[in-house]
Amino acid sequence: MGLMDPIDAVLMTAELLANPMHVAVVLILDPPEDAGPRFVDDAYRDALGRGGEVDPVLRRRAHRGVDTGGWWAWRDVDDIDLSYHVRRASLPPGAGREELWQLVGALHAEPLDRSRPMWEAHLVDGLPDGRYALYIKVHHAVLDGIAGLRMIEESMSPDPDRRSMSPFFATGGRDRPGSAHGGLPTPLALARSAVGTVASGMGLVRRTVEGQVRSTVQGLTTDTTVLPFAAPRTRLNGPLGAGRSFAAAGWPKARLRAIQHAAGVTGNDVVTAVVAGALRSWFAEHDELPGDSLVAICPVSVRGRQDGGTAGNAFGTAVCTLGTDLADPADRLGLIHRSMQVAKERVASLGPVPSLLVAAPSILPTILVPMLPFDPRVRPGYNLPISNVPGPRTELYWNGAHLEEIYPVSIVYDGMALNVTVCSYADRVGFGYVAGWEVIPDIEALIPLTERSLSQLEAAVGVAP
Repeated sequence: MGLMDPIDAVLMTAELLANPMHVAVVLILDPPEDAGPRFVDDAYRDALGRGGEVDPVLRRRAHRGVDTGGWWAWRDVDDIDLSYHVRRASLPPGAGREELWQLVGALHAEPLDRSRPMWEAHLVDGLPDGRYALYIKVHHAVLDGIAGLRMIEESMSPDPDRRSMSPFFATGGRDRPGSAHGGLPTPLALARSAVGTVASGMGLVRRTVEGQVRSTVQGLTTDTTVLPFAAPRTRLNGPLGAGRSFAAAGWPKARLRAIQHAAGVTGNDVVTAVVAGALRSWFAEHDELPGDSLVAICPVSVRGRQDGGTAGNAFGTAVCTLGTDLADPADRLGLIHRSMQVAKERVASLGPVPSLLVAAPSILPTILVPMLPFDPRVRPGYNLPISNVPGPRTELYWNGAHLEEIYPVSIVYDGMALNVTVCSYADRVGFGYVAGWEVIPDIEALIPLTERSLSQLEAAVGVAP
C-alpha cells in the first residue's frame, strides 16, 4: 500500500464533493477483412480471460481509513473481476455516430466505483460497415490522458498482419518508462507537477512575483494577456448538472498545416483558432455572444517532442484570449498567436511551476465560485480549457483491426462545463467536445460549426480547401 500524492488525494476528495474526475477516450476500429461475424464477441471473451495480466497501475484501488490516518492511499487488488471492468454493448440497428456519442455521454456521466480499481472499458459494436468502438475511462488519479494513450499505443502495432495481441490493460506487468502520470498538459497535471517540484522557496517566490507583475502590466497595456476575473460570464461557468453531452469529429491534418504555414503560426494556434471560431458561431446563434472575448486556459509547451519522457516538466499554463469578439478569422488567429507567444515566453523565463502560480488567480475563482451557496456575481478567470494532445504518429492495428479514429473525452466540472481536447493521430486530428448536458444539450451543433470555422480560416489566409 502506498500513499497518494497530494494532488491525487485532492482529486479523490473533490469528487466526493462535486463531479467525477475521470478522463476517457473513444477509439473507432475497423475489423480486418478476414474477420468473422463474431470478431467483437471473440475479442470480448478473450479480454475476460486476461485477469492475471492486468497492468499493476490498473490493479490498485483507492483506500482511506484509520490505518492511513485519513489520507488517501492505494491498495493492490489481487483478484480483479474483469467482467465488471470490461463491458459489452451494442448500438440499435441503423445507429451511427450520434447514437454512439449519446452512449458515450451517458457513460461519461457515471462515476467510477472507488471500492474497485478505477477504470472501465466498454466494447461497443453496431456502427455502420461493421466498425466498432472502444470507450475507455480511467480516474485522473490513476492515469492521465497522455499516459493512457501511451498504454493503448503500446498494445497496438503498425503491422496489420500481427495477431494474438493482448488488450490494452493486459501488459503482463511490463515496465513502462516514466511514472503513471505521463504529463498531460492540463491544470490538474500541472498542479501535480508544482507540488512535486523541489525548488528554492525564495527563488520560486521571486519568480512568481516577477511573473505576476509582468502579467498585470501586459494585461493593462496589451490585448494579449488576460487579467484575473476578466473573462465574460457565460453559461459555461456555472453549475454543471448530472448529465453529459459529447460530440466529436476528425479532419485531415494537412488542412490545419496549410493554414499554419500560410499564416506563419503554430499548429496549436490553428487548433485554438478553429475552436474559437466554432464557439463564436455557437454563442452568436444562441444570442449569447459576449462583447468581451472568451478566454481559454491552455497548456504551453516550451520543448520539442524529442524531449520524450521529460516533456511533463516542459509544460506551463496560459490564460489565452480567443478573440471571439473579432469578426475576422485572420485577426482572431493573429491575436491567438500573439497571446500564446507571450505565454510561451513567460513559461520559458519563469518555469512551469511559477507560471502555474501566476495563473492561479484566474484558475481558482473559476472552479471555486460555482461551489458557493450564493452567486457573488464574480467574473470567471477563464471560460473553458482547450488542450492539444499529440497522439500516435503512424497508423495502428489491433489483431488486424485498423484504429481509424481517436477522440479524447476529458473532465468537466462546476465552473468549467465545457472541455475541448484535440488529439492528433497519423494524418488526422480529432476534436472532442464534452460538456454538461444541461449546459450544452445541442453539443452536436459544434461539429458543423468547427468545419465552418476551419473553412473560414482557410479563406481568410488564402488557402484552398
